[in-house]
Amino acid sequence: MKINDNQRVGAINPYKKAGDAAFTQAAGKKGKPKDQVEISAEAKELLGASRTEEQTLRIEQLKTSVASGTYHVDAGKIAEKLLPYLK
Repeated sequence: MKINDNQRVGAINPYKKAGDAAFTQAAGKKGKPKDQVEISAEAKELLGASRTEEQTLRIEQLKTSVASGTYHVDAGKIAEKLLPYLK
């Protein structure tokens, strides 16, 4: 039983090469264009100003305790926070 001709095995998508060539010429570059993300100066300012001094100090304390291995996780608090989602 023959499903496909021997000649059709490599011709899965004959239009792909033509489409890629047209896309490359339209873009004026070789290859596909890359995605870019730009963060505005206002967004950067808001990101930096969103933390207070107390928050920054607390974050630094947490970082040092995690790095030194002295950070303790309270399993009871975690269970209390997860319980409403499991009901």
